[in-house]
Amino acid sequence: MYLFFSSLMTYICNLVNEDFSAFHFESALAEGLESMGFREPTPIQQQAIPYILAGKDLIACAQTGTGKTAAFLLPVMNKIAKNGHGGINTLIIVPTRELAQQIDEAIQGFAYFTSVSSIAVYGGNDGIMFGQEKKAFKEGVDIIVGTPGRLLSHLQQGYLNLDTLQHLILDEADRMLDMGFSDDIQKMVQYIPHHPQTLLFSATMPHRIRDLAKKILREPEQINIALSKPAAGVTQGAYVVYDAQKMPLLLHVLAEKALPSMLIFSSTKEKVKMLELELKRKKFNVAAIHSDLDQPTRKLVLRNFAHRDVPILVATDILSRGIDVDEIGLVINYDVPGDAEDYVHRVGRTARAATTGEAITFIGVHDQRKFYRIEQLIEAEVPKLPVPAEFGETPAYAPQHKSPHTGHKSSGKGNFHRRKPKK
Repeated sequence: MYLFFSSLMTYICNLVNEDFSAFHFESALAEGLESMGFREPTPIQQQAIPYILAGKDLIACAQTGTGKTAAFLLPVMNKIAKNGHGGINTLIIVPTRELAQQIDEAIQGFAYFTSVSSIAVYGGNDGIMFGQEKKAFKEGVDIIVGTPGRLLSHLQQGYLNLDTLQHLILDEADRMLDMGFSDDIQKMVQYIPHHPQTLLFSATMPHRIRDLAKKILREPEQINIALSKPAAGVTQGAYVVYDAQKMPLLLHVLAEKALPSMLIFSSTKEKVKMLELELKRKKFNVAAIHSDLDQPTRKLVLRNFAHRDVPILVATDILSRGIDVDEIGLVINYDVPGDAEDYVHRVGRTARAATTGEAITFIGVHDQRKFYRIEQLIEAEVPKLPVPAEFGETPAYAPQHKSPHTGHKSSGKGNFHRRKPKK
């Protein structure tokens, strides 16, 4: 009976939820999604959101890159927007500070027209930040995103009260167990006086994850999602460079390609603003779109780009899905995206409607492991392009090493160390 119900639920979700309007989100959240161009949910969003809205515990086996972050954030934020605020509502536990920051930024993007509040909590920062976190807990915040060690430190000092907690979310649970956080997680659960709706997301589902799920979840639903891939018409390539070489190389690529429609993605709105300013100084006809712009301004920028009045657009990850423009000839990833989902969505802006296009990524020294993980997830090695000789020495592509070796000349031959991603 369970398998039949699960299959039926999947079928209904795939049949009905052609866009986010089928979920009947609160108007403020729906407006935020619309302004960012979120129209068609990914498979995990189609399947997970109805379960979460219904209050079910959930185990989801989903790789980074399937849309899992929005799958758990949107229904939780919708509940907060609908039911109002009343203490700490949601605790999201993640393995790394980078993921905590990334999820917190996604919350800020989705909450653009709502009053949902959040804070990222992680180690490695100074005592001032610890004090600010403590203050936020006492004054009230809807969603806390944090790493196990830092969260446990706050809990053990007695002022982080989880009596009002409605949702407990463990993201990348397998990675947390690999990093030795199992005991910390179970200790944190003991600070919750009741059973909140609990969601566990993991890329793999070994026995130890199932054992953890048995301890903290109640009659969970289960979902298993495979990773999407870039379109076949996209020609992918990457330059391995130092950060200081990125801007000169960007200017070189833009001048060389000179296409009627080119899209540049960067990881933060601050960097997007910087790129727009620098390109304008170099007399490029360019515009930028990011979460600081109001909805009418975003629409105007996108309309100008779609009509080819502005041939170059710089954008953040959170808006990558909203750029629904055909015949974009080139997508440039100025930064390696932190999530494979963002990479797939970024490069998917070109080669639309049975056309072809090109996607180029700049891989900085500290981004190599991140890019290698993307290659593993899309099950393809992205060719490393030769950097023109005039840019000087470039780093080797050595993502398996802690510090990539240097000393490679930009000879134009593209002689980098390559490793075929594991399938």
